[in-house]
Amino acid sequence: MKLPWKNDTLRALLVNLALPVIITVLLAIIFFYIYLPSTTKHGETVVVPDLMGKSVAEVTEEAARHGLRFEVSDSAYQEDTPPFVVLTQVPRAGARVKEGRLIYITLNQSQAPTVPVPEIVERSLINAEAVLKSNQLKRGVIYFEASPFRDFVIEIRHRGQKIVPGTRLPKGSVIDLVVGDGRGPADFVVGNLIGDSFTRAKLKLLNWNLHLGEVLIAEGIDTTGMEVFVYKQLPLPGDSVRVGDPIDLWIGPKDYKEPIGEAAENDDGL
Repeated sequence: MKLPWKNDTLRALLVNLALPVIITVLLAIIFFYIYLPSTTKHGETVVVPDLMGKSVAEVTEEAARHGLRFEVSDSAYQEDTPPFVVLTQVPRAGARVKEGRLIYITLNQSQAPTVPVPEIVERSLINAEAVLKSNQLKRGVIYFEASPFRDFVIEIRHRGQKIVPGTRLPKGSVIDLVVGDGRGPADFVVGNLIGDSFTRAKLKLLNWNLHLGEVLIAEGIDTTGMEVFVYKQLPLPGDSVRVGDPIDLWIGPKDYKEPIGEAAENDDGL
């Protein structure tokens, strides 16, 4: 014979165990499917507007109208674009994002950044044009001057004024070149090679239409695997030479000085 009070106790125990589980499930459903979506606007997106070419004031208005925020992440320079307008944006226009998303923009600078004028004097015209382009500068007018070295850069100018390599100019500046016409006198004054690396000295000789003559290494110096420099040349800097003449070079370590006794002997032998 079953006792009724035992059945009631078991039922009550099951109810007491199930009730917290049911309440927990109901609360989870309410939190994840009702409360959370309503507070985070789950599933709600906005279309990113096109901010390209707009001013900061226009960007501010557009961002507020679409419920978005923006931040200037970078700046660049485009010559044909007004200053302080948007050049790029991330995310792109047309993308769908959540409301309140941060949009990163790049603004155009008011002035072009400056770059140093590269070393193009005593180089060929073709080489000078390539170097100017790689440094974001433009080649302007070419002026020809009497010189035995055809298409050899003699001088660089900006707005009619002579400038030296290293001068800082805005990107996109126009550089005029004075180059040789190849019809100058056959005799000319040789330039200075002393202090130049051997590689640069050979390049200068090539540009001057001169040949490399005898190469002598400093006595007692092992130059294996070492970058060598010119410490003496013949003919001397300032001497008169003709196109195609050979130039003898003495090479050694950087800042090497010829011993006084040796220099005197060489002078006596000339």
